[in-house]
Amino acid sequence: MTARGLRRDGIGTRFEVIYDGTSAGEAVIAVPGEHNVRNALAAVAVGLALGFTVPQMAPGLARFGGVERRFQLLGEHHDIMVVDDYAHHPTEVRATIQAARAAAPERRLVVAFQPHLFSRTRDFAGEFASALSAADEVLLCDVYPSREQPMPGVTSALVADGLRASGRAPCWEGPQARLAEALLGVTRAGDLVITMGAGDVTRSGHEFVARLGAARP
Repeated sequence: MTARGLRRDGIGTRFEVIYDGTSAGEAVIAVPGEHNVRNALAAVAVGLALGFTVPQMAPGLARFGGVERRFQLLGEHHDIMVVDDYAHHPTEVRATIQAARAAAPERRLVVAFQPHLFSRTRDFAGEFASALSAADEVLLCDVYPSREQPMPGVTSALVADGLRASGRAPCWEGPQARLAEALLGVTRAGDLVITMGAGDVTRSGHEFVARLGAARP
């Protein structure tokens, strides 16, 4: 089973389901990205095995808005769209940015990333920088330690250095508690903002949406 003819449908994705070499029908999901289409195909495969048709499943697929913190739309004010995502590994970061580009290619992409764990930051700093360099602007929070103790020489500056080497220096670096304020200063109408990471950066996304609605005419 494959998907053919992927195209935008709002922030989501429309595609044709190909089963046994023929079209089984068209479906729409409310989230972007090829990885989400693959997830939808897995659900369709189960439905077909149970005797349902794609047209019968299509309304349910269209209502599925994804899971919490996976390209979750937090709000939109003054033509600034704010999304939150749990991505905390370079592969996930890259996939989320690709999904954002597919969903809103006309928007400037602003990513606020919070590295998760000192060990992961140490091991993947270069790969994080490579993935994040695909954004138009990057704001970089301090490492979220979770269960770990600080490691000598391991900070978010490792990722920042990689970004600078690629020609995409972060436009802001600092603590998560100041991120929402920083976003107010760097965003403009037409932006797609993603708060990204497995730590408490999600709080900044919600705070930014609230402050954005209150602070701008």
